[in-house]
Amino acid sequence: MKKEPRFHGKVSERSHKNMSHIRGKDTSIEVKLRKALFAKGYRFRKNYKAVPGTPDIAFTKYRIAIFCDGEFFHGKDWDIKRQKVLQGTNGGYWVSKIERNIERDNEIDKELKVMDWTAIHFWGKDIQKNLDECIHVIEETIQDVKMRDE
Repeated sequence: MKKEPRFHGKVSERSHKNMSHIRGKDTSIEVKLRKALFAKGYRFRKNYKAVPGTPDIAFTKYRIAIFCDGEFFHGKDWDIKRQKVLQGTNGGYWVSKIERNIERDNEIDKELKVMDWTAIHFWGKDIQKNLDECIHVIEETIQDVKMRDE
């Protein structure tokens, strides 16, 4: 897979500095979900590079890739928020960046499907506020994979 360019235009020094401090691994939402899964006895790989997209959590036995997505960078409610982002500071930059992220997420999901992997995406706020529901979705997916493979 070809590496994406990191920037989609010019950004201010302040934005560059702020963005450089955004973590790509071990974010608070990832850690929270991983701790809950581990406490329930699940074992997994983190930041698993052997499949497209380097999922935050991967159940290799069940071929399940879990992504913990931030609302802004992955475009939650994008149809509604696009116009607001476009009107903000350096709107064109942010719109192209976020739309490319959305596009890439969809491409990765398709690649995983071809490899017979199941992709699950959780929004950060869902993990923070509805952790039990996220765990339930993962457990149901594991059960579905088990039944399919029997």
